[in-house]
This record gives sequence, structure tokens and C-alpha cells, in this order.
Amino acid sequence: MGNIIVAEFITLDGVIEAPGGEDSLGESSGWSMPFFSEETAKAKADDLFGSDALLMGGRTYQIHAASWPSVKDEEGFADRMNSLPKYVVSTTLETVEWNNTKLIKGDIIAAIKKLKQEIRRDILIDGGSDLVNSLLQHDLIDEYRLLVHPIVLGKGKRLFQESSPQKKLRLIKAKAFSTGVVALTYQARHE
Repeated sequence: MGNIIVAEFITLDGVIEAPGGEDSLGESSGWSMPFFSEETAKAKADDLFGSDALLMGGRTYQIHAASWPSVKDEEGFADRMNSLPKYVVSTTLETVEWNNTKLIKGDIIAAIKKLKQEIRRDILIDGGSDLVNSLLQHDLIDEYRLLVHPIVLGKGKRLFQESSPQKKLRLIKAKAFSTGVVALTYQARHE
């Protein structure tokens, strides 16, 4: 059975929107870039190469599908992104065209429960706070891998919404990077 892993770049005030430079936050877009390091690259590669599938919302899919198919790198990160099975949860998208991608519509929770049964290792979520909060409501997230950046934006879409249910987590790993980023891994306590 696969575990759903939420892996996010996140600010001290909980913002996950536009870490890589997407235009949605204006001058605050790209806030993670000054803190990117080999340690960050390794953490993200470990997440990706330890996963058997990617799960994302429609907006994250559109951002990734617009760039990853044309990316080439020596480390194989882009090849892995492009070759992994990808599952997109969207109420607005009608089609998906990125290699090895399936659209999830209808009873999303039932589809994701089924996906967890079919996938052997991790199912990685990157981005998609609406998706994360929906899965959180149904106790379907198994682990949170947060790369907490030493910056406060004061605006932007946050990982957890005010309507998010209370959940107790167990800290299983913490590591400070040389740039001031702190990698925190929390395991969900399923009730």
C-alpha cells in the first residue's frame, strides 16, 4: 500500500504559493530561490526517486506540464518527473496531455483510496493546497515533508486553510540546511 506524502517548499508563515517564480505573487514570486542549495536538491531528489507516483491538483499540473517535458538535466530528475505515473485531481480540466498522466474526476476520495491500494511505495504531492486540505479532511495523508524557508511573505496561498481539521503529527526527522532552510518530516497519526 502506498503512502501519500506531502512535500512542500513553505515559508515561516505557511505560504506554499509560487516558490519557483510563478507569476501569481508578483514581486514575492520565486521566494525559495535565494535559499536553494545542494541540500535542497538532494531532499527533493530523494522524495522524487523514492516515489512511485505523483498526485497533483489541476493548477500544479498546468504549471508542471508547461515546463517539465522540455527540461533536461544530468541528474535524471527531469526524466523521473516525466516518466513517473501522474494523477491529476481536477474539477475543471477535461484532458491531460503530459506523458503518463491520468485525470481523476468524480468521487475523488474513493479514487485516491483505490490508488493508495494499487501503488506500492510513496505517492508524492507537490503543491496543491486545495488537494492537500481535501485529503486532510479524510485522513488520507501519511506524511508531511516540509522545507521551511526563513522568510515571511505575509500573503499568498497557505498549505493549511482555516477550515483544516485539527491533526496531531509526530516529528520523525529534523535537519537544518546551511541556507537556513529546515527540513521537517512529520508522520500523521491516523485516528
